[in-house]
Amino acid sequence: MSDFALYGYFRSSAAFRARIALNLKGIKPELRFVHLLRNGGEQHTPEYKALNPQELIPALVHDGHTITQSLAIIEYLNEIVPEPPLLPKGAYGRARCREIAYVVACDIHPVNNLRVGRYIKKTYNTQDEDVFAWQRHWIEVGFDAIEKMLSSSKETGKFCHGEVPTIADICLIPQVANARRVNLDIARWPTIARIEAHALSHPAFDAALPKNQPDAE
Repeated sequence: MSDFALYGYFRSSAAFRARIALNLKGIKPELRFVHLLRNGGEQHTPEYKALNPQELIPALVHDGHTITQSLAIIEYLNEIVPEPPLLPKGAYGRARCREIAYVVACDIHPVNNLRVGRYIKKTYNTQDEDVFAWQRHWIEVGFDAIEKMLSSSKETGKFCHGEVPTIADICLIPQVANARRVNLDIARWPTIARIEAHALSHPAFDAALPKNQPDAE
């Protein structure tokens, strides 16, 4: 399928999620790069703002429609390309995978993204290390919870839920990359570390890594 276009930035963990989902579905979109730092941030240009009023990435264009928000993109892809499924068949399994995904996408990531870091630094006249400390704190809080959720459940397998990747892994692995970026030792969360290692052996995850993107710096 080539009638897809993905607007993203190599270092964005939300765009990382979308890339994983596209790879798992075997979709190779046209990649359109939005540099979040250059010239004050290309996401703020009138052209991109017309595409996504939130001025955030990623954005997926398909069949004349624009879909924003990475979780909406993942669910959309799962509906239009059912195989391989990104959610289990049972209601509980689906809820559990969404639960883990939402800890990342709704609780950890929103308080740690680029615009929040910039706001903290500007408003409170802080240094980069202060922002990193803030980010580490909220990742630690979230990962402590996810580690317990994973290690205490018989549903956890090689991936977050069983033996195949789901929306939970799609959200977790990019957040682990963010944790490494702010110098957190992932070994303190052994189940998360094990799942990350297994996921990165999967071509869909490896190809989606920030370092493997054409716009990587």
